[in-house]
Amino acid sequence: MKQNNVSLPTECTLRSATSEDIWSIRLLVLRAKLDPTQIRWQQFWVIECNKQLIACGQLRNFSGAQELGSLVVLPAWRSRGLGSFLTQHLITQATQPLYLECLGEKLAQFYSRFGFVAISFEELPPSLKRKFGLSQLAKKLIKVPVVFMKYQE
Repeated sequence: MKQNNVSLPTECTLRSATSEDIWSIRLLVLRAKLDPTQIRWQQFWVIECNKQLIACGQLRNFSGAQELGSLVVLPAWRSRGLGSFLTQHLITQATQPLYLECLGEKLAQFYSRFGFVAISFEELPPSLKRKFGLSQLAKKLIKVPVVFMKYQE
């Protein structure tokens, strides 16, 4: 794994999400205009600062693969390395080949710093082709800048 040696601010903690976090997670995901349909708090890790949930991300399990998804940092807390810290942590937690989908070249560049490489839709495992099928359709029909990526150690 490519290391960025990012640490959390002293007032912040990284922890597994609990059932009490579900509404805060949903709010973060909705505000970021991400897909709110696949939110299961049990799959999330969160960063909490001063008793406020400021970042979240999850590892979704599929047959033969995992997806890094719903990675969000509150706007007021961005550019402090929290997204990088959370991404690195989720990579270390993955137990199967790890994939993600993101919108645009800027996000693809962000994830490439951690060892993710762009792949074609055809290179995705069958379980993720089903999930990402709508994104692929939008990419082809209306040129949505979706990038599919796989983690390479």
